[in-house]
Amino acid sequence: MAGAAIELRNVSRLFRLGSEEVWAVRDVTLSVEPGEFLALIGRSGSGKTTLLNSIAGLDRPTEGEVTIDGDRVDTMNEGQLIELRRKKLGFIFQSFGLLPLLSAQENIELPLRIAGMKGSRSTRAREVIELVGLERRAQHRPYELSGGEQQRVAIARALVTEPTLVLADEPTGELDSATATAVFTLIRDICRERGVTIVTCTHDRLVMELADRVEELEDGRLVTGQKGDVWGRVQSRERSPFAAPEGEGSESQSLPSLIGGDPRAFGTRTSSDAEAEDERPEPAAPEEVEPESGEKWARPE
Repeated sequence: MAGAAIELRNVSRLFRLGSEEVWAVRDVTLSVEPGEFLALIGRSGSGKTTLLNSIAGLDRPTEGEVTIDGDRVDTMNEGQLIELRRKKLGFIFQSFGLLPLLSAQENIELPLRIAGMKGSRSTRAREVIELVGLERRAQHRPYELSGGEQQRVAIARALVTEPTLVLADEPTGELDSATATAVFTLIRDICRERGVTIVTCTHDRLVMELADRVEELEDGRLVTGQKGDVWGRVQSRERSPFAAPEGEGSESQSLPSLIGGDPRAFGTRTSSDAEAEDERPEPAAPEEVEPESGEKWARPE
């Protein structure tokens, strides 16, 4: 399966608040190749989510063109947009977006029901549940799952319709470092295996490092390689010792006892350390205190 090709030409989005005009996105031109993993970064309010919504057809640009596989998304009517989202797009949200009264499998089946698929919905749902390693949790409801498990259910739901494009808005924002690494490595590996294109908005360094390409937005404009400073700061900053290990594939990944900890950042115990501990004096035994007579605290007659 080939991934979707995306073209944005001079895309701008204007919001009017009373007499005030706010350009959320301004004159963005961008190409994404089939099967590419693109990370959109920038400060809060820089226009990342607005641009993602324009690609998905959830918002219409004020100016410019958005095309997916040569089809103009910005000129589609509502029926055409529904068909596009049913057959070509998969969505992953920061807050998971699972329906609380449905089991994990039922949440995953939901896009198939909406798309009108009959007969083999359960079989297809079980296939993607196994793909994300949650076959034993298929009948559990969201509140019975951890944050990482809920996000894996959300990934399975995004992939169940076999989309050619996955759009993810801050998908690791509510996960700890180690779980976020495992979850997004899973997304990347599954999409690479199937040739799916990924576009994600993120503030997360580990997602930036996993991406094929990083593009930065500032005040609605694309500034990568110009005056943008977020990606430059991220690259120059030393990794935290509590960050998940860098550059590990999913086959070698495990969750250390210190969640998200990189054991390479902590010193190993040497023989001199052991000798120093042996030379430490034994702690003094606590002094014995004679119990006070109960008569002192007796209630007066």
